[in-house]
Amino acid sequence: MKRRGYKSLAVAGLAALALTACGTTGSTGGGDNASGSIAPEDMTMVTVVKIAGVGWFDRMEVGVDSYAARTGVDARQQGADDASPEKQIQIIQDLLPQSPTAITVVPNSPEALENILTQAREQGIIVVAHEAAGMKNVDVDIEAFDNNSYGRLIMENLGDCMGGTGEYAAFVGGLTAKTHMDWVGGAQEYADENFPEITRVSDPIESKEDENTAYQRAKEVLAKYPNIKGFQGSAGTDVAGIARAVQEAGLQDDVCVMGTSIPSVAKKYLEDGSIDKAFFWDPALAGEAMLAAAQILANGDTIKEGTDLGVEGYNSLIPVEGIANAFNGNASIIVDKDNVGDFDF
Repeated sequence: MKRRGYKSLAVAGLAALALTACGTTGSTGGGDNASGSIAPEDMTMVTVVKIAGVGWFDRMEVGVDSYAARTGVDARQQGADDASPEKQIQIIQDLLPQSPTAITVVPNSPEALENILTQAREQGIIVVAHEAAGMKNVDVDIEAFDNNSYGRLIMENLGDCMGGTGEYAAFVGGLTAKTHMDWVGGAQEYADENFPEITRVSDPIESKEDENTAYQRAKEVLAKYPNIKGFQGSAGTDVAGIARAVQEAGLQDDVCVMGTSIPSVAKKYLEDGSIDKAFFWDPALAGEAMLAAAQILANGDTIKEGTDLGVEGYNSLIPVEGIANAFNGNASIIVDKDNVGDFDF
């Protein structure tokens, strides 16, 4: 029987964790891209997401559209029909002749996009990334929070739900998805330090950012490990797919399911216990934060410690330790069956 205790770090608490990761103050400017102030109506920005047509990035598009309406910047979003890095590269390749002011991107594979983003920057296009701390060929990367701390937060709650013992499986959208790997790595670290009787059954399992794939692979895990007590999902589609498998097996009261999702996707599973908690940040605000950073750089200013992007959760950026062009916000949210109704997305 799983435990229903609720452990969380408040937003301020996660910020405190993130602050411990800060090194010396860094700053990132537009580099070769900065050319002085540009009127918003003269700016064109394109947000390239991992995949189109899923709840997470539909919500990000709301933020992109809101930013355009609020600022006058010509901003739009594009994504492929699957999470293939090659298709994402092709989208960016097709944008280069259009010479937008900025490309903001959520990479499926940061490594795969390095070359094409180099071309963009050489052409004078500003590049801002999200979920890609450590990328070299971007002007700046904006994270919602410290990724290791986020993974540890998930395991703090998952381990408590599991009663501190048993087996769990970790899902990622792809093994090349750096933030997903950071989250499952942080979770494993926390388990090793605090729940020595909890073990992960395998290396992280790829879902390909697809709910049906997560569902099928969760069914395989349940069949192979009949005593499994927990699942951690990373892609926005993972926990919904896992929850379907748990629900079908009638294991809502025996298996703990936690990970990244948005309330509208997770709600029906939270209500029947197929998902115990969803962890997220608002993709709409992340979309706005990337665009705000790009606009700052386009105006010849810099992104540095304490920069306020004018977007909730991104009002005082924190440098990522050891990465000069990456900054954390403070935008973590936890939802369970008791507060899922507080969100309209």
